[in-house]
Amino acid sequence: MRQLTISEAIREALREEMLRDESVFLIGEDIGIEGGFGGPFGVTKGLAEEFGHERVRDTPISESAIMGVAIGAAMMGMRPVAEVQYGDFIFCAMDEVVNQAAKLRYMSGGQVNIPMVIRIPTGATRRGAQHAQSPEAFFVHVPGLKVVAPCTPYDVKGLLKTAIRDDNPVLFFEHKLLYGGRGYRAMGGLEVISDVPEEEYLIPFGLADVKRKGDDVTIVSKLLMVHKSLVASQNLEKEGISVEIVDPRTLVPFDKDTVIESVKKTGRLVIVEEDAKTGGWGAEIAALVAEEAIDYLDAPIMRVSAFDTPIPASPPLEDYVIPDENRIVEAVKKIVK
Repeated sequence: MRQLTISEAIREALREEMLRDESVFLIGEDIGIEGGFGGPFGVTKGLAEEFGHERVRDTPISESAIMGVAIGAAMMGMRPVAEVQYGDFIFCAMDEVVNQAAKLRYMSGGQVNIPMVIRIPTGATRRGAQHAQSPEAFFVHVPGLKVVAPCTPYDVKGLLKTAIRDDNPVLFFEHKLLYGGRGYRAMGGLEVISDVPEEEYLIPFGLADVKRKGDDVTIVSKLLMVHKSLVASQNLEKEGISVEIVDPRTLVPFDKDTVIESVKKTGRLVIVEEDAKTGGWGAEIAALVAEEAIDYLDAPIMRVSAFDTPIPASPPLEDYVIPDENRIVEAVKKIVK
């Protein structure tokens, strides 16, 4: 089977859906320049030449305008895929996303659908506090939004195609250090490549994937932290500690059954996330397991996260703030005796 990077898998999913459905179009900054790089990370490269400016629409630098146009188009039966250059910039469009896209179907009694996808590059990449946040938890808190956060090319393609066909607004988070290609290794990125079928496939929302089976401790992580957890688990295996890694893939809807079944088996839970610790996504998972599986826990739930500080511009300080494999190993050892 052929292998793709995450960037290639996203581009292929977009292209296939645009060929399948003429209502699908792309909108964002710097994506519609013919002969251009295809946005800041090269993901949409070549699509403007193939589909033209009507369907790959370049915009001014205004996230609120991008989201407003996408919402209006979705209300009229189109299926926009809107892109923000960096996840931090989604905060410029919070009213459009949180008060409009998330609520219009409810407010209209189901008469209005908002079938739109927002592609959001996330995570720290040596750019400092305003280009490095992981804002997924903000949107998990908002009823009416679906939140997707895949970490492999296979998952990315299948889930993005599902997102485009969904009749609800979907926030699709992509970690910048997982795209692959030019410049990413210099920023500490990974060249994540996996088998991706050429034939049509979709991955349903709300179905977690066990990336590694184990017996002694469960790690729940997402995006880049899945790959760091896999490295940590290999190191722990050398010391006789068997780690199971659960990748939820979608945060809303969330597959709690897979997580709880894993915790029942291992009796221990470590949650790894790149976001700040206080009020984070990991806190919600910890609360869920405490409510529904506390009797199966043989040790306290551990959370590994970024520190409660803005992401520093200094690369060594960023490395200190963002969780690494060593911090994951230390957390596991604290609860596995």
